[in-house]
Amino acid sequence: MRTRARVATERSDHRRSPESNRWGRAVRICIVTPAPPRSRTGNRLTALRWARILRDLGQRVDVTQAYDGSRCAILVALHARRSAPSIAAYRKRYPDRPVIVALTGTDLYHDIHRSRPAQRSLDLATRLIVLQRNGVDALPPRFRSKTRVIVQSVAPPRVLPSPRARSFDVCVLGHLRSVKDPFRAAHAARMLPESSRVRIMHLGAALSDSMARQARTEAARNPRYRWLGELPRWRALRVLAACRLLVQSSRIEGGANSICEALAMGVPVLSSRIDGSIGLLGEDYPGYFEYGDTPALADLMRQAEVSPAFYGRLRAACRLRALAVRPANERRAWRALLRELDVAK
Repeated sequence: MRTRARVATERSDHRRSPESNRWGRAVRICIVTPAPPRSRTGNRLTALRWARILRDLGQRVDVTQAYDGSRCAILVALHARRSAPSIAAYRKRYPDRPVIVALTGTDLYHDIHRSRPAQRSLDLATRLIVLQRNGVDALPPRFRSKTRVIVQSVAPPRVLPSPRARSFDVCVLGHLRSVKDPFRAAHAARMLPESSRVRIMHLGAALSDSMARQARTEAARNPRYRWLGELPRWRALRVLAACRLLVQSSRIEGGANSICEALAMGVPVLSSRIDGSIGLLGEDYPGYFEYGDTPALADLMRQAEVSPAFYGRLRAACRLRALAVRPANERRAWRALLRELDVAK
Protein backbone atom coordinates (compact mmCIF):
# COMPACT_ATOMS: atom_id res chain seq x y z
CA MET A 1 0.00 0.00 0.00
CA ARG A 2 1.30 3.45 -0.88
CA THR A 3 1.68 6.09 1.76
CA ARG A 4 -1.04 8.71 2.01
CA ALA A 5 1.29 11.42 0.71
CA ARG A 6 2.07 9.50 -2.46
CA VAL A 7 -1.51 8.51 -3.13
CA ALA A 8 -3.18 11.76 -2.28
CA THR A 9 -0.85 14.52 -3.36
CA GLU A 10 1.10 15.71 -6.35
CA ARG A 11 3.40 18.39 -5.00
CA SER A 12 5.33 20.97 -6.94
CA ASP A 13 8.72 22.37 -6.06
CA HIS A 14 8.33 24.72 -8.99
CA ARG A 15 9.24 28.27 -7.98
CA ARG A 16 8.50 31.52 -9.73
CA SER A 17 8.78 35.10 -8.62
CA PRO A 18 5.71 35.66 -6.42
CA GLU A 19 3.28 38.42 -7.19
CA SER A 20 2.59 40.86 -4.38
CA ASN A 21 -0.20 39.80 -2.02
CA ARG A 22 -1.28 40.23 1.56
CA TRP A 23 0.92 37.30 2.61
CA GLY A 24 3.93 39.09 1.07
CA ARG A 25 5.01 35.97 -0.84
CA ALA A 26 3.77 33.19 -3.07
CA VAL A 27 1.06 31.26 -1.27
CA ARG A 28 0.39 27.55 -1.21
CA ILE A 29 -2.88 26.54 -2.86
CA CYS A 30 -4.37 23.09 -2.40
CA ILE A 31 -6.51 21.77 -5.27
CA VAL A 32 -8.78 18.89 -4.27
CA THR A 33 -10.27 16.60 -6.90
CA PRO A 34 -11.91 13.23 -6.23
CA ALA A 35 -10.28 11.79 -9.37
CA PRO A 36 -7.18 9.72 -8.52
CA PRO A 37 -3.66 10.40 -9.83
CA ARG A 38 -3.05 9.33 -13.43
CA SER A 39 -6.79 9.37 -14.06
CA ARG A 40 -7.82 10.76 -17.46
CA THR A 41 -11.22 11.99 -16.29
CA GLY A 42 -12.26 15.55 -17.01
CA ASN A 43 -12.04 16.56 -13.34
CA ARG A 44 -8.42 15.42 -13.10
CA LEU A 45 -7.47 17.17 -16.33
CA THR A 46 -9.10 20.35 -15.07
CA ALA A 47 -7.28 20.18 -11.73
CA LEU A 48 -3.89 19.67 -13.36
CA ARG A 49 -4.47 22.46 -15.88
CA TRP A 50 -5.49 24.86 -13.11
CA ALA A 51 -2.40 23.86 -11.16
CA ARG A 52 -0.22 24.84 -14.12
CA ILE A 53 -2.02 28.16 -14.49
CA LEU A 54 -1.69 29.00 -10.79
CA ARG A 55 2.01 28.11 -10.80
CA ASP A 56 2.48 30.38 -13.80
CA LEU A 57 0.83 33.10 -11.73
CA GLY A 58 3.51 32.69 -9.09
CA GLN A 59 1.78 30.41 -6.59
CA ARG A 60 2.74 27.04 -5.12
CA VAL A 61 0.23 24.30 -5.77
CA ASP A 62 -0.58 20.81 -4.51
CA VAL A 63 -3.12 18.56 -6.24
CA THR A 64 -4.71 16.05 -3.90
CA GLN A 65 -7.73 13.74 -3.69
CA ALA A 66 -8.71 14.96 -0.23
CA TYR A 67 -7.60 17.71 2.11
CA ASP A 68 -5.22 16.13 4.61
CA GLY A 69 -4.88 18.95 7.13
CA SER A 70 -1.73 20.44 5.60
CA ARG A 71 -1.08 24.18 5.71
CA CYS A 72 -2.26 26.14 2.69
CA ALA A 73 -3.63 29.61 2.10
CA ILE A 74 -6.45 28.68 -0.31
CA LEU A 75 -8.46 25.55 -0.97
CA VAL A 76 -9.78 24.93 -4.49
CA ALA A 77 -12.21 22.00 -4.49
CA LEU A 78 -13.71 20.37 -7.55
CA HIS A 79 -17.14 18.84 -6.91
CA ALA A 80 -19.36 20.25 -4.17
CA ARG A 81 -20.70 16.88 -2.98
CA ARG A 82 -17.74 14.54 -3.41
CA SER A 83 -15.28 17.07 -1.97
CA ALA A 84 -17.65 18.13 0.82
CA PRO A 85 -15.59 16.48 3.63
CA SER A 86 -12.45 18.30 2.45
CA ILE A 87 -14.28 21.62 2.22
CA ALA A 88 -15.70 21.24 5.72
CA ALA A 89 -12.37 20.13 7.20
CA TYR A 90 -10.47 23.03 5.66
CA ARG A 91 -13.09 25.58 6.70
CA LYS A 92 -12.97 24.22 10.28
CA ARG A 93 -9.20 24.59 10.43
CA TYR A 94 -9.02 27.92 8.59
CA PRO A 95 -12.36 29.73 9.07
CA ASP A 96 -11.07 32.97 7.55
CA ARG A 97 -9.17 31.67 4.52
CA PRO A 98 -10.62 31.46 0.99
CA VAL A 99 -12.41 28.35 -0.24
CA ILE A 100 -13.13 28.11 -3.97
CA VAL A 101 -15.58 25.41 -5.05
CA ALA A 102 -15.76 24.44 -8.71
CA LEU A 103 -19.13 22.95 -9.66
CA THR A 104 -19.46 19.97 -11.98
CA GLY A 105 -22.50 19.14 -14.06
CA THR A 106 -23.63 16.62 -11.46
CA ASP A 107 -23.37 19.35 -8.83
CA LEU A 108 -25.30 21.96 -10.79
CA TYR A 109 -28.08 19.87 -12.21
CA HIS A 110 -28.55 17.29 -9.47
CA ASP A 111 -26.62 17.34 -6.19
CA ILE A 112 -27.07 20.93 -5.02
CA HIS A 113 -30.84 20.43 -5.23
CA ARG A 114 -30.86 17.17 -3.24
CA SER A 115 -27.64 16.66 -1.29
CA ARG A 116 -27.14 18.36 2.08
CA PRO A 117 -23.31 18.02 1.89
CA ALA A 118 -23.33 19.69 -1.54
CA GLN A 119 -25.57 22.48 -0.27
CA ARG A 120 -23.29 23.03 2.72
CA SER A 121 -20.31 23.30 0.37
CA LEU A 122 -22.07 26.20 -1.38
CA ASP A 123 -22.56 27.92 1.97
CA LEU A 124 -18.94 27.41 3.03
CA ALA A 125 -17.44 28.61 -0.26
CA THR A 126 -15.89 32.06 -0.58
CA ARG A 127 -16.25 31.81 -4.37
CA LEU A 128 -17.97 29.36 -6.69
CA ILE A 129 -16.73 28.51 -10.18
CA VAL A 130 -18.91 27.35 -13.06
CA LEU A 131 -17.50 26.33 -16.43
CA GLN A 132 -20.08 27.97 -18.70
CA ARG A 133 -22.34 30.99 -18.39
CA ASN A 134 -25.62 29.09 -17.94
CA GLY A 135 -24.18 27.51 -14.81
CA VAL A 136 -24.81 30.73 -12.89
CA ASP A 137 -28.55 30.49 -13.55
CA ALA A 138 -28.64 26.91 -12.24
CA LEU A 139 -27.66 28.14 -8.78
CA PRO A 140 -30.04 29.44 -6.12
CA PRO A 141 -30.11 33.25 -6.42
CA ARG A 142 -28.32 33.88 -3.12
CA PHE A 143 -25.14 32.22 -4.44
CA ARG A 144 -24.89 33.96 -7.80
CA SER A 145 -23.03 37.07 -6.62
CA LYS A 146 -20.08 34.96 -5.46
CA THR A 147 -20.00 32.83 -8.63
CA ARG A 148 -17.46 33.30 -11.41
CA VAL A 149 -17.43 31.76 -14.90
CA ILE A 150 -14.11 30.24 -15.97
CA VAL A 151 -14.33 28.51 -19.35
CA GLN A 152 -11.89 25.64 -19.72
CA SER A 153 -9.09 26.28 -22.19
CA VAL A 154 -7.24 24.06 -24.63
CA ALA A 155 -3.88 24.58 -26.31
CA PRO A 156 -4.13 22.77 -29.66
CA PRO A 157 -1.13 20.93 -31.12
CA ARG A 158 0.96 23.03 -33.48
CA VAL A 159 0.41 20.58 -36.33
CA LEU A 160 -3.06 19.08 -36.76
CA PRO A 161 -3.72 15.96 -38.84
CA SER A 162 -5.95 16.21 -41.88
CA PRO A 163 -9.31 14.41 -41.99
CA ARG A 164 -9.49 11.15 -43.95
CA ALA A 165 -10.78 11.52 -47.49
CA ARG A 166 -12.43 8.08 -47.70
CA SER A 167 -14.64 8.44 -44.63
CA PHE A 168 -16.58 11.13 -42.79
CA ASP A 169 -15.26 10.50 -39.29
CA VAL A 170 -17.34 11.58 -36.28
CA CYS A 171 -15.73 11.62 -32.83
CA VAL A 172 -17.39 10.71 -29.53
CA LEU A 173 -14.98 11.67 -26.77
CA GLY A 174 -15.63 10.71 -23.17
CA HIS A 175 -15.72 7.78 -20.79
CA LEU A 176 -18.61 5.36 -21.19
CA ARG A 177 -21.16 6.33 -18.53
CA SER A 178 -24.94 6.28 -18.73
CA VAL A 179 -25.17 10.05 -18.13
CA LYS A 180 -23.17 10.55 -21.33
CA ASP A 181 -25.65 8.49 -23.42
CA PRO A 182 -22.49 7.13 -25.04
CA PHE A 183 -23.99 5.05 -27.88
CA ARG A 184 -26.39 7.66 -29.25
CA ALA A 185 -24.09 8.53 -32.18
CA ALA A 186 -23.57 4.83 -32.97
CA HIS A 187 -27.33 4.26 -33.03
CA ALA A 188 -27.82 7.33 -35.22
CA ALA A 189 -25.18 6.10 -37.66
CA ARG A 190 -27.19 2.91 -38.17
CA MET A 191 -30.03 5.04 -39.56
CA LEU A 192 -27.92 6.64 -42.30
CA PRO A 193 -28.29 5.54 -45.93
CA GLU A 194 -25.93 2.94 -47.32
CA SER A 195 -24.15 5.61 -49.34
CA SER A 196 -23.05 7.50 -46.20
CA ARG A 197 -19.35 7.53 -45.36
CA VAL A 198 -19.94 8.34 -41.66
CA ARG A 199 -17.77 6.40 -39.24
CA ILE A 200 -18.06 6.84 -35.45
CA MET A 201 -14.71 6.99 -33.61
CA HIS A 202 -15.48 6.46 -29.92
CA LEU A 203 -12.72 7.32 -27.43
CA GLY A 204 -13.03 6.65 -23.73
CA ALA A 205 -12.76 3.99 -21.07
CA ALA A 206 -15.72 1.79 -20.12
CA LEU A 207 -16.35 2.49 -16.44
CA SER A 208 -18.31 -0.74 -15.95
CA ASP A 209 -18.28 -4.25 -17.37
CA SER A 210 -21.74 -3.75 -18.83
CA MET A 211 -20.61 -0.65 -20.74
CA ALA A 212 -17.61 -2.54 -22.10
CA ARG A 213 -19.89 -5.36 -23.28
CA GLN A 214 -22.21 -2.87 -24.97
CA ALA A 215 -19.29 -1.21 -26.76
CA ARG A 216 -17.90 -4.53 -28.00
CA THR A 217 -21.34 -5.70 -29.11
CA GLU A 218 -22.01 -2.43 -30.94
CA ALA A 219 -18.65 -2.62 -32.70
CA ALA A 220 -19.34 -6.20 -33.80
CA ARG A 221 -22.82 -5.40 -35.15
CA ASN A 222 -22.36 -1.88 -36.48
CA PRO A 223 -19.79 -1.48 -39.26
CA ARG A 224 -19.90 2.30 -38.82
CA TYR A 225 -18.74 2.16 -35.17
CA ARG A 226 -15.23 1.80 -33.75
CA TRP A 227 -14.47 1.81 -30.02
CA LEU A 228 -10.84 2.86 -29.48
CA GLY A 229 -10.96 2.73 -25.69
CA GLU A 230 -8.95 5.04 -23.45
CA LEU A 231 -6.02 6.77 -25.16
CA PRO A 232 -3.35 9.15 -23.85
CA ARG A 233 -4.68 12.67 -24.14
CA TRP A 234 -2.27 13.72 -26.90
CA ARG A 235 -3.42 10.78 -29.03
CA ALA A 236 -7.09 11.45 -28.27
CA LEU A 237 -6.69 15.05 -29.39
CA ARG A 238 -5.08 13.93 -32.64
CA VAL A 239 -7.97 11.55 -33.32
CA LEU A 240 -10.43 14.35 -32.57
CA ALA A 241 -8.58 16.79 -34.82
CA ALA A 242 -8.74 14.32 -37.72
CA CYS A 243 -12.53 13.98 -37.43
CA ARG A 244 -15.15 16.10 -39.22
CA LEU A 245 -17.51 16.38 -36.23
CA LEU A 246 -17.72 15.87 -32.47
CA VAL A 247 -20.96 14.47 -31.05
CA GLN A 248 -21.72 15.41 -27.43
CA SER A 249 -24.85 13.47 -26.48
CA SER A 250 -24.88 13.85 -22.68
CA ARG A 251 -27.92 14.28 -20.46
CA ILE A 252 -26.09 16.75 -18.18
CA GLU A 253 -22.74 18.55 -18.44
CA GLY A 254 -21.20 21.30 -16.36
CA GLY A 255 -19.16 22.49 -19.34
CA ALA A 256 -17.80 19.59 -21.36
CA ASN A 257 -14.05 19.37 -21.86
CA SER A 258 -14.72 17.64 -25.17
CA ILE A 259 -16.62 20.64 -26.57
CA CYS A 260 -13.80 22.98 -25.55
CA GLU A 261 -11.29 20.62 -27.18
CA ALA A 262 -13.30 20.45 -30.39
CA LEU A 263 -13.59 24.24 -30.54
CA ALA A 264 -9.83 24.58 -30.10
CA MET A 265 -9.19 22.01 -32.86
CA GLY A 266 -11.63 23.62 -35.29
CA VAL A 267 -13.93 20.57 -35.23
CA PRO A 268 -17.66 21.42 -35.46
CA VAL A 269 -19.94 20.09 -32.72
CA LEU A 270 -23.31 18.38 -32.68
CA SER A 271 -24.73 18.46 -29.16
CA SER A 272 -27.79 17.53 -27.17
CA ARG A 273 -29.69 20.68 -26.29
CA ILE A 274 -28.74 20.91 -22.61
CA ASP A 275 -27.84 23.92 -20.47
CA GLY A 276 -24.19 22.93 -20.16
CA SER A 277 -23.71 22.92 -23.93
CA ILE A 278 -25.86 25.99 -24.58
CA GLY A 279 -23.71 27.87 -22.06
CA LEU A 280 -20.66 27.18 -24.25
CA LEU A 281 -22.12 27.26 -27.75
CA GLY A 282 -24.97 29.77 -27.42
CA GLU A 283 -28.73 29.54 -27.74
CA ASP A 284 -28.70 30.03 -31.53
CA TYR A 285 -26.06 27.39 -32.36
CA PRO A 286 -27.25 25.37 -35.41
CA GLY A 287 -25.99 21.94 -34.29
CA TYR A 288 -28.39 20.94 -31.48
CA PHE A 289 -30.65 17.91 -31.19
CA GLU A 290 -32.97 17.06 -28.32
CA TYR A 291 -31.45 14.70 -25.77
CA GLY A 292 -31.97 11.07 -26.82
CA ASP A 293 -33.45 11.95 -30.23
CA THR A 294 -31.66 9.46 -32.48
CA PRO A 295 -33.39 10.40 -35.76
CA ALA A 296 -32.63 14.10 -35.21
CA LEU A 297 -28.94 13.34 -34.61
CA ALA A 298 -28.85 11.11 -37.69
CA ASP A 299 -30.37 13.93 -39.74
CA LEU A 300 -27.78 16.43 -38.49
CA MET A 301 -24.91 14.06 -39.27
CA ARG A 302 -26.29 13.48 -42.75
CA GLN A 303 -26.69 17.22 -43.38
CA ALA A 304 -23.12 17.85 -42.23
CA GLU A 305 -21.87 15.12 -44.55
CA VAL A 306 -23.73 16.06 -47.73
CA SER A 307 -24.42 19.81 -47.38
CA PRO A 308 -21.36 22.07 -47.63
CA ALA A 309 -23.57 25.03 -46.69
CA PHE A 310 -24.73 23.43 -43.43
CA TYR A 311 -21.25 22.19 -42.56
CA GLY A 312 -19.93 25.68 -43.27
CA ARG A 313 -22.47 27.18 -40.86
CA LEU A 314 -21.32 24.79 -38.14
CA ARG A 315 -17.66 25.62 -38.76
CA ALA A 316 -18.26 29.36 -38.79
CA ALA A 317 -20.24 29.22 -35.53
CA CYS A 318 -17.55 27.14 -33.83
CA ARG A 319 -14.80 29.42 -35.09
CA LEU A 320 -16.48 32.37 -33.35
CA ARG A 321 -16.81 30.44 -30.10
CA ALA A 322 -13.21 29.18 -30.20
CA LEU A 323 -12.01 32.51 -28.80
CA ALA A 324 -13.49 31.57 -25.42
CA VAL A 325 -11.26 28.48 -25.02
CA ARG A 326 -7.92 30.21 -25.54
CA PRO A 327 -5.48 29.55 -22.67
CA ALA A 328 -4.85 33.27 -22.20
CA ASN A 329 -8.50 33.79 -21.31
CA GLU A 330 -8.53 31.11 -18.64
CA ARG A 331 -5.31 32.45 -17.18
CA ARG A 332 -6.77 35.98 -17.15
CA ALA A 333 -9.87 34.73 -15.32
CA TRP A 334 -7.77 33.06 -12.63
CA ARG A 335 -5.64 36.16 -12.21
CA ALA A 336 -8.78 38.24 -11.71
CA LEU A 337 -10.10 35.78 -9.13
CA LEU A 338 -6.84 35.80 -7.19
CA ARG A 339 -6.95 39.59 -7.18
CA GLU A 340 -10.47 39.52 -5.76
CA LEU A 341 -9.17 37.34 -2.94
CA ASP A 342 -6.15 39.64 -2.45
CA VAL A 343 -3.71 36.94 -3.48
CA ALA A 344 -2.33 38.81 -6.49
CA LYS A 345 -2.15 42.55 -7.16
